[in-house]
Formats: sequence, C-alpha cells, structure tokens
Amino acid sequence: MTDIPSSQSPGLNDSTELRVERLTCSYGHHTVVHDVTLEVPRGTCAALVGESGAGKSTIARVITGMQKPDSGRVFVAGRDIAQNRQISVSRHGEDLGPRWARRPAVQMIFQDPISSLNPARALADIVAEPYEINSDMPCDERRRRAHTLLEQVGIDADTYADARPGEISGGQAQRVAIARVIAGAPDLLICDEPVSSLDVSVQAMVLNLFADLRDKEGMSMLFISHDLSVVRMISDTVAVLDEGTIVEHGDTEDVIHHPRHPYTQRLIASVPSWTHSRHNPKNYA
Repeated sequence: MTDIPSSQSPGLNDSTELRVERLTCSYGHHTVVHDVTLEVPRGTCAALVGESGAGKSTIARVITGMQKPDSGRVFVAGRDIAQNRQISVSRHGEDLGPRWARRPAVQMIFQDPISSLNPARALADIVAEPYEINSDMPCDERRRRAHTLLEQVGIDADTYADARPGEISGGQAQRVAIARVIAGAPDLLICDEPVSSLDVSVQAMVLNLFADLRDKEGMSMLFISHDLSVVRMISDTVAVLDEGTIVEHGDTEDVIHHPRHPYTQRLIASVPSWTHSRHNPKNYA
C-alpha cells in the first residue's frame, strides 16, 4: 500500500478550493468545535450558518491560520496549511513579479469593517496595500488602480480616496475592505458575518459585490452567518452548525425547503417569511 504524502489530502481534487477535515477546537476544557468536516468547491460560495457561539468564527480563525486546532487538518488548494508557513495563490492571474505570485491564497472580510482598516491611512492607500506589499508596482500606478477599485465597489474615489476610515460609514468601510480583497485576488475569501451590522439596503449592495467576486472573478468563498435569509441570497451550498457540530449540509435551496434536522427546522422557522423562489440580491439593490 502506497503512503499518501502528509501534506496532501486523499479526498481532494482540482475542483476543491477548501477542505476542512475532522476539525476539533477548544478553549481550556471547553470544546467549541467537534469533528467538523466541510468543503468549498472551487469558484463557489459555501455558507456556514449557526447561532452566536456555535463555533463559526473559531473555524474561520483556524482556516486563516490565526488559531491552531486541537486536531484535524485544513487544506487550501490541496495544500495543508499546517505544513506550509504561508499558502500562496494557485490561480493564474496578472504577472506582477515573483512576490505577486507568492501573495496569500486566503483573505478574510471581518464583521466589523472599521476595525479591519488602518485608521491612519487614506482609503486609496488601504486598497492599494496588496500591491504595495506583494509587488514592485510604482506608487502612481498603485493609486490609479486603487481609484478604479473604489469606483468598482461604489465609492466615489474623487471624494473619498484621501479620507480616513473614521470619516466613512460602516457600509462604505465594508466596501473598502472588499476593494482591498479584489486587489489581492486571493483564491479563497472567508467572510465572517460581513453584513450583520449593516442596514438592509446596504446589505444588498455588499452581497451583490460578493456575488460578482464569485461569478466574475472566480473567487471561492466561505460565507459565515447566523442569518439564513442572507445565506440564501449568496450561497450555493450550506452547512448548518449547532454547538460546534455540523448537523446538516447540502444545496442551499434543498436545505431550506427540505430541512431534516430539528435545529435547521428551528432556524428556518425563525425567519419571518420565505418565498418559493431563490432571491437574487440584485432585486434588493
């Protein structure tokens, strides 16, 4: 019998962007994630949904390398994050030099957008950070691209390029964070409750941006939320997390219309109303 190299997963193939295998995490003597396995196919959005305290953010921190699990493995584009100091991108894209080819494969959008942005830097400089860190691109070109990206996410660059994060709204800050992600062009984007603190009308605009990243840029996403109505607008598949355990998973519409687990049924019952067809977030913009 041939041994499988320790840095590769036997369950992975070229169509898998993320695979989490039998992940267990604890804080002290309290186990918060129990033997979780989930997968994000390349170019899709998979949702992880559950109530506060279910363990969703802990899983996100492990995937991004901010926390070590008690046990289990995480593979990004077929590479074990425990065996690699930094997982670099695997998708072919613009050639901006050797450092650009080694830029991080995983990036994260946080629930609180303001705290994820450097308060001392201008918005254009924040958006241009991936170019500044990972390439030798001249300053003028970095700024030109940052202006284009700000406009792409609905921010008037002429008005806000030199503004600081403290001078803009939460919705604007989240769009700046998305513009920075577009600049970095990662393989995998982890979205941890990215719209939960935003007004409903702003939520729709931000969800449209995430949909464009998936559909136009081919970016794979793990979308973490407690809100099934939001998850339904953006995700292709969904895994339901209850007290650190995956209790149900499948195609988003199948899970919503035919929930099998009592916890999933309670989550769906808590949503004010459903329609019979899948919502397109653009209908809410």
